[in-house]
Amino acid sequence: SRGANFITQILLRPGASDLTGSFRLYRKEVLQKLIEKCVSKGYVFQMEMIIRARQLNYTIGEVPISFVDRVYGESKLGGNEIVSFLKGLLTLFATT
Repeated sequence: SRGANFITQILLRPGASDLTGSFRLYRKEVLQKLIEKCVSKGYVFQMEMIIRARQLNYTIGEVPISFVDRVYGESKLGGNEIVSFLKGLLTLFATT
């Protein structure tokens, strides 16, 4: 998640600090317009929503969340998800 956010910040400059978090709040009319524009699936969808919101000049507000580092276990993401994320990131980079 941190690595994904770091790479995305460099390539897309989204105007938001956390693109992979899943708790979001949208106005209904904004959400409808964003969903019409978005084509991604999976983890990239969350990122694309923020990028498209910025493109459409919507205001993006954030409430900071403190994450505690994982004590045990591994990432839930497998190789396929990481490759899919990178493909989506590059697609957004090329189309925005």
